[in-house]
Amino acid sequence: MFALGCLDQLLFGASLTLYGVLFLPVCLLTAVWVRKSDLATAPVVVPIAFAAGLLPVADSSGGLLGRLMGLVTALATQAGWLYGGTLVAGLIVTGRKAALMRRQRTGGRRPPRY
Repeated sequence: MFALGCLDQLLFGASLTLYGVLFLPVCLLTAVWVRKSDLATAPVVVPIAFAAGLLPVADSSGGLLGRLMGLVTALATQAGWLYGGTLVAGLIVTGRKAALMRRQRTGGRRPPRY
């Protein structure tokens, strides 16, 4: 997300909407590609990545305090993207965990299809 934030800053002048739109596929891919043993970490990691990626995109006028205020403001105004991406990751991970538990319960066999 930090790399996408830098790319957004460079090419599109720090468009927060574009950053939010790019965040959703990253959440989807994170939830799909995470290892089975780390399924619970995906919904925790994506908000941290969102905040890290906002560093180059957030308004940075006025030194360190200005950058911090820009980051807090960007987090507040872009919370919808953050919640949406976290929800996407959470739903996918929950589905994967349920399928894994069902497979373990049936002894590795796939249930019959009717």
